[in-house]
Amino acid sequence: MLHHLTDLLVAWGPAGILLLSILDSSGVPVAGVFDAMLILISAKNPGVAWLCAGMAVAGSMVGSTILFSAARSGSGRFAKQPEPGSRAARFRNWFRRYGLVTVFVPALMPIPMPLKLFVISAGVLGTTFRQFITVLLAARILRYFGEAWLGVQLGMESATFLKTHVLQFTLGAVLLATVLIAYIKWRDANTPA
Repeated sequence: MLHHLTDLLVAWGPAGILLLSILDSSGVPVAGVFDAMLILISAKNPGVAWLCAGMAVAGSMVGSTILFSAARSGSGRFAKQPEPGSRAARFRNWFRRYGLVTVFVPALMPIPMPLKLFVISAGVLGTTFRQFITVLLAARILRYFGEAWLGVQLGMESATFLKTHVLQFTLGAVLLATVLIAYIKWRDANTPA
């Protein structure tokens, strides 16, 4: 049934992309790969590529906000501070320091990465809504407008390009995360207390 729903939403073009990205980002399993659908629509109809990318960004923001807010409102039992030095306390401190990197990198990369887990963690562990939205918006604009551009430029060869460059995207994600974490450490070390 989800496969038929996905096909129907893709046939709707930009409106379908909007609804599909809301569903995908809010945690509803969507049959197929959303990125491939955005690229396919952009390749088949370049005139709506940028509108589709904008709808994908908007839908992703709405869906991710739903998931983030649900995690935030359901975090009551996790809200109490863990024992200092415990594993939970170390994870909470680590996430507060580097957690938005774990949101930015999977939100940016067109390879499957566990973004929903990090969105939920951001909500549960008290990341501010403003920080969360800023990081997610930057990543989604780069990703979805980049995919639309790829669809317009390479047409139907775009999916092949992405599949043949999975290793490079994976290495790029690791390198980007490493650079961002190193920057945060450098900034923290050079910021007066």
